[in-house]
Amino acid sequence: MSLKQIYKWAGLVAAAVVLLVVFMTTWYTVDESEQAVVLTFGEAEDGITEPGLHFKMPWPVQEVEKMSKETFSLDFGFDEEGEEADKVTMITGDDMIVQADLVVQWKITDPAGYLFASENPEQVLFNATSSTLRGVIGSSEIDEALTSGKAEIENEVREDLVSLIEGYEIGISIIDVRLQEVDLPNEEVRSAFTKVTDAREQKQSKVNEAEKYANQMREEAKGEKDAIIQRAEGDKVDRVRTAEGAVSKFDALLDEYEGNESVTRERLVMETLEEVLPEADVYVMNDEGDTMKYLPLQQQNPPAAPAQEESEEEEES
Repeated sequence: MSLKQIYKWAGLVAAAVVLLVVFMTTWYTVDESEQAVVLTFGEAEDGITEPGLHFKMPWPVQEVEKMSKETFSLDFGFDEEGEEADKVTMITGDDMIVQADLVVQWKITDPAGYLFASENPEQVLFNATSSTLRGVIGSSEIDEALTSGKAEIENEVREDLVSLIEGYEIGISIIDVRLQEVDLPNEEVRSAFTKVTDAREQKQSKVNEAEKYANQMREEAKGEKDAIIQRAEGDKVDRVRTAEGAVSKFDALLDEYEGNESVTRERLVMETLEEVLPEADVYVMNDEGDTMKYLPLQQQNPPAAPAQEESEEEEES
């Protein structure tokens, strides 16, 4: 075989290889569970390739990168095999140490961003998750983290992490965030925290009892105050009525006095003497030296008549 024939056959083989490579790299298939992006000289084209058979320019002009559409899970606080590892330790807003486990579900929604925006998007997601969880826990108190505040912490972590990942533009979307567990680091701390919690509950119970007693005494005081006010109002009405009666009596007496001053004056003198000296016998002498007994002047035992008769007999004699 001559050298010319060798070159000829070598060219044919090379051409066949090139044709085979062109044939093999001008089409590709995408499964339902996959998504693909076509790279032209290393630059990604817009859009995600739909499932099925597709054609492209042969390699090395264009090539295809395929990625899964499934939802992935990032177990923050667990090892890769799913066994529980050392939980992530962090500090709460009131300087207490807690451990937390978090599961982040995510998927690739922008293959071009996932390929070229970051060298390791999963590590970026891990760091963002750690930063977000530590930030939320660090602004919460231990009671919230261990009890009723877990749901609120979980929602806050989800919102912050979604916003952070969207800002990074690494082709990842957060589907869900689940806070698996928040606990104290060891048994001694748990025991101490339990005692503190029990003491706090007892304190709250005592405070509630004190408030109940205070409310009861306050209501009793209010009732007593209302009773005193009512009695005072009653006394006020009685005194007003008594004063009004005294004024009416004084007005009537004034009218009598203005009508007959001498008679009214003598009557007032007699009534005053009877009131001041109820047990005394009072005699009044007239200008002729005779005496008259004026007091006492009770109607049931009037002493005025005998005295007057005695005075009359003396005059006749």
